[in-house]
Amino acid sequence: MIKILIVEDEKPISNLIRLSLTKAGYSCCCAYDGIAAADILEKEFFDLVLLDVMLPGADGFELMEYIKPLEIPVIFLTAKNAVTDRVKGLKMGAEDYIVKPFEIIELLARVEVVLRRYNKLNDIIRICGLYIDTKSMVVKRGDEEIQLTNKEYELLLLFAQNPGIALYRETIYERVWGGEYLSGSRTVDLHVQRMRKKVGWEDNIVAIHKVGYRLEA
Repeated sequence: MIKILIVEDEKPISNLIRLSLTKAGYSCCCAYDGIAAADILEKEFFDLVLLDVMLPGADGFELMEYIKPLEIPVIFLTAKNAVTDRVKGLKMGAEDYIVKPFEIIELLARVEVVLRRYNKLNDIIRICGLYIDTKSMVVKRGDEEIQLTNKEYELLLLFAQNPGIALYRETIYERVWGGEYLSGSRTVDLHVQRMRKKVGWEDNIVAIHKVGYRLEA
């Protein structure tokens, strides 16, 4: 299982990130200051570090110097949005830089991109009775292969990679169709209905009133 270290001194934010990543299938550990994080990294191996910049003990930039020789990818999390800070973090070797506040689904997407870049993610997803091969785009239930359109497959993958997360219609449309969602449009609802019927997820994908949908895995 992929192990992620969350280094964030604000416990409500840290707990939210940990809960969301755990629901998405990752193993998480939290540290609330730079010194504690360095101690943990000395004893355990991690596939990714989510690193706040403003930390007690040792700040994120100082901790980055410690992490660099370990060759663990880092995503900076910070409320500081100055271009100079972003550039400094990236020049130090960070893979990405996310300015708070951010949407959890954006964080999950960026985590997945970095892990794929480092070949940390398995190409096979098994969830709610389905076998999904993300490399060949093959979807099976048991021995039966399920035929999906490209949009239905992208929709399925979005839910499969974000179990337990409430996905807004606007977010779904942006991620799958790549455009701006128009209020009142039925495109998302119709595709979700067709997709979940094809894959047998009628009871797994639940509608959230005035919001969107969530996969109950």
